[in-house]
Amino acid sequence: MKQRTLIIAEAGVNHNGDLDLARQLIEAAAAAGADLVKFQTFNANRLVTRGAKKADYQNKTTDSQESQHEMLRRLELSPEMHQELVAHCAKSHIGFFSTGFDNESIDLLLSLGQDHFKIPSGEITNLPYLRHVGRLGKAVILSTGMATLGDIEAAIAVLEQAGTPRANITVLHCTTEYPTPMAEVNLRAMQSIQAAFGVAVGYSDHTAGIEVAIAAVAMGALVIEKHLTVDHHLPGPDHKASLEPGEFKAMVTAIRNIEVALGDGIKRLTSSELRNKPIARKSLVSNRSIKAGELFSAENITAKRPGTGISPMRWDEVIGRRAARDYSADELIEL
Repeated sequence: MKQRTLIIAEAGVNHNGDLDLARQLIEAAAAAGADLVKFQTFNANRLVTRGAKKADYQNKTTDSQESQHEMLRRLELSPEMHQELVAHCAKSHIGFFSTGFDNESIDLLLSLGQDHFKIPSGEITNLPYLRHVGRLGKAVILSTGMATLGDIEAAIAVLEQAGTPRANITVLHCTTEYPTPMAEVNLRAMQSIQAAFGVAVGYSDHTAGIEVAIAAVAMGALVIEKHLTVDHHLPGPDHKASLEPGEFKAMVTAIRNIEVALGDGIKRLTSSELRNKPIARKSLVSNRSIKAGELFSAENITAKRPGTGISPMRWDEVIGRRAARDYSADELIEL
């Protein structure tokens, strides 16, 4: 059986800085069947310069006159808000998770009891940050949007040298565009990463809809990360590229079905097939009346259902033998 997929509901910054909305996202993630609900932990002053521009998709979904720094300032979660969210996750029976975007944020999450850490795509080339995470020796999920195989190789090497064994690292294929065009998904790259580095792999999905995430699980993803919102139409940079709760639940259901359907790879008859086999298979039967002593031939026998008699695969063995008794049409041949 396939290992159970870790499904992460990426609440991200879809809370819009509102603690009540963040709680709603936690409850929606839990109701949809996600394993973890993930937020983003950062301080805008440490993350971006005051003059940093926003991405095109952010300009389309937020005030285009606003800088990236101004946008992120509105979306920060304070340490106290983090504590509230951790408590609400426990109450809602779902795991709390957050991406730390700088060393201080990683330390805050560590102090809150987080025991695995997500490295976002934008930090895959941040050497001091990678070393800081690597020194923890914890489980790491490494996102690879905008990265080459060389970038991934270098990041894994830094994490290993700092103290995180490769067995603790899961690498997520991803495309950093919201939403990601289907032509830019390149899902087979996930398998290329697995083959190149011998790591567990997953997929951070920014496409519209749920089909690519489901396909990723069928192709070996052990982690699926997908954005969640309570409403596509809310203001904010990521709502339009996120799933609403009903869509997210449908994705989770499909993934769990795929896990069961993949099975163990051994071709065998199932219990259902054992019941259906005699009904669907065929046997050798008389095609017309046959007298005792008459030779069986292509003219007087044929193959018909049910499959409770001699298999048609024994046709050559039967042809030319003499009938031991009289047969009416449609009787099972006996030897």
